[in-house]
Amino acid sequence: MTQAPFSTDGSHPSDPHDQGHLSQSSQKEMLQARKVALYILQHVFGQRHTLDQAIDESREFSALNQRDRAFVRMLVTTVIRRLGQIDDLIRRSLSRPDQPLNPPILEYVLRLGVAQLIFMNVPDHAAVNTSVMLVESEGHGRIKGFVNALMRRLSTEGRDWTTRQDVARLNTPAWLLKMWIEDFGLKNAIDIATANLQEAPLDISLKRAITKDSLSEELGATILPTGSLRLQGAKIVSELPGFNDGMWWVQDAAAAIPVKLFGDRIDGQHVVDLCAAPGGKTAQLASAGASVLAIDRSAKRLHRLQENMKRLRLDDRVKIEVADAAVWKSREKLPYILLDAPCSATGTVRRNPDVIWMKNQNDIYSLVELQEKLLENAVNMLAPGGTLIYCTCSLQKCEGEYQIERILERHPELSRESVHVHELGGMSEIITPRGDVRILPSHLANIGGMDGFFVSRLRKG
Repeated sequence: MTQAPFSTDGSHPSDPHDQGHLSQSSQKEMLQARKVALYILQHVFGQRHTLDQAIDESREFSALNQRDRAFVRMLVTTVIRRLGQIDDLIRRSLSRPDQPLNPPILEYVLRLGVAQLIFMNVPDHAAVNTSVMLVESEGHGRIKGFVNALMRRLSTEGRDWTTRQDVARLNTPAWLLKMWIEDFGLKNAIDIATANLQEAPLDISLKRAITKDSLSEELGATILPTGSLRLQGAKIVSELPGFNDGMWWVQDAAAAIPVKLFGDRIDGQHVVDLCAAPGGKTAQLASAGASVLAIDRSAKRLHRLQENMKRLRLDDRVKIEVADAAVWKSREKLPYILLDAPCSATGTVRRNPDVIWMKNQNDIYSLVELQEKLLENAVNMLAPGGTLIYCTCSLQKCEGEYQIERILERHPELSRESVHVHELGGMSEIITPRGDVRILPSHLANIGGMDGFFVSRLRKG
């Protein structure tokens, strides 16, 4: 982001009546929430932390009340989700947009202010005044007049400017949008980028013995074609009916599809879940009656998986092992393998908007190499007649379709076991001509969309 002095003299003070109705303690709470948002943004973009990591590690965030935590999360998420538009609006406001912001903290303060002003239900005066308060509280009172003037200009002109923005292109890194255009065509790429601007709904998967109809009614949920339950609106997950009883777990409808493609054949069977954490698919496997060996290289993530299995009362069916799935070897050939490979996670942008700003093309190429190693190792361990399901939550074909083409070329004993429409609740639009599953965020758009996903079912011999 770049900037230089604003075209006005920046001398207008905040209207003293703007916050006259707020007590001093309320103003302090408003400022503290925005200070926390500022620090989280700095960790994400300055220290390359994931958004979840930055929030989890923030003691200041944990100290906020529930309402303010929700506000901060929404504010930071909005900045990241609309980053390209926000930076474009700031540039439009400046007399010399080619010069860098100084001091650097100004960039973050303005991003937070514009997000509230243009994209959130925050009164203009609150967005303007808290931006001024924020920059002053950070020791830069000399530029508070400039911040005030810029924000006031945006409050009168910014919304009109958004009508002339190329929204999909601005909010997607150019290199990534180019890959999507090459893979899916211009229209689909724009649809993906547009769908990524929407907040993802809350989907849950049920244990096999739970009746969907009764629980969906209790939760006020919709039953999706693929069998997942979808809840709309903000929810405190741990307070929902059935959570403490281990009746269900949070899992996007797209992420629940790979395990469904094993069908009933894994009941009573041994299944190895490579790269298992955080464990949604492990829970599905165990709930379907399988004995699961969950492998992951992260002991911390496996511990969390284990705790989740205990809550779900599925821990007796799951064993864990800390290992690198690219080199781990089984003592005997395996009849069923699930490989949910590490990937760029670009299919999850609706719920993880920082993903696309934390990676570059070289990261994609490195992940492709890792996926090849994981696939090769999995195929070598697969028993004759065995089933391997490979999946990623990435949108790029180099991490999905092309991986499968290459592994089939290297292993003539492998074949693709095509997915049929009845396995997906009639969703024929997500089945590729070759029989794989390719889900885009724009699928089921009329009821909230889905995470982007690729799934292929392979059989040996």
